Amino acid sequence: MKIKEVVATLERFAPLPLQESYDNAGLQIGLTEAESSGVLLCLDVTEDVLEEALSLGCNTVVSHHPLLFRALRRLTDESMVERCVRMAVKNDLSVYSAHTNLDNARGGVNFQMADLLGLEDVDFLRPAEGMDGGSGIVGRLAEPMPMERFLREVQDTFGVDCLFHNRTSKSQIASVAYCGGAGAFLLGDALRMGVDAFLTGEMGYHDYFGVEDDILIGVLGHYQSERYTMSLLRRILSEAHPTLPIYETTVNTNPIKYLY
Repeated sequence: MKIKEVVATLERFAPLPLQESYDNAGLQIGLTEAESSGVLLCLDVTEDVLEEALSLGCNTVVSHHPLLFRALRRLTDESMVERCVRMAVKNDLSVYSAHTNLDNARGGVNFQMADLLGLEDVDFLRPAEGMDGGSGIVGRLAEPMPMERFLREVQDTFGVDCLFHNRTSKSQIASVAYCGGAGAFLLGDALRMGVDAFLTGEMGYHDYFGVEDDILIGVLGHYQSERYTMSLLRRILSEAHPTLPIYETTVNTNPIKYLY
């Protein structure tokens, strides 16, 4: 099948108009009229990921985070992004990114994480106007649980080595809001909805202050909060193209290391 059929499948699930105004989702590199020899799924595009695609015989790479997020002013070997572009073009690799459009789609990244958390009655935290999409999700646990137990379950579910959280007077957690990645911008929405806990991948230091009596904040890490995006992309593509070779990268692209 042609790469454009892979692209069409992804965009039926997560239309590009759902992406945020600052984003650059969609086709990054390549020609979609070419036949796809296989798809490698990843969170981030790096040189190691592209090497892995070549070793697997895949000419199509689908990432969550766009390789080309900001415009390039030159194309040398100085930066990782430039080297990846050169490598992809040289080896006829196509790169496609489903980013905030996949975050904001119904059934998308945040809904996937809600399933892992076992949340019920899940819907958008901040619905988009005029389309079926939105930022973040909100749902409820099947049964309320003690705050410390909830944090431990989040830590275990997402494989988080160090889970940041605020000091809070919340002793029981029943309702939860979630936004993978950099979701601090939705803290106010979660507060207005009166949910017990807000989980995200990144949060600024000062965001933790002043909400101790109102909400539990849990910060997983950006990579950890979105690492299961690949399984969602696999499901979307494999259901539509059951004969297409699809792989999830074995490369851990998290740039943050932890000293214990």
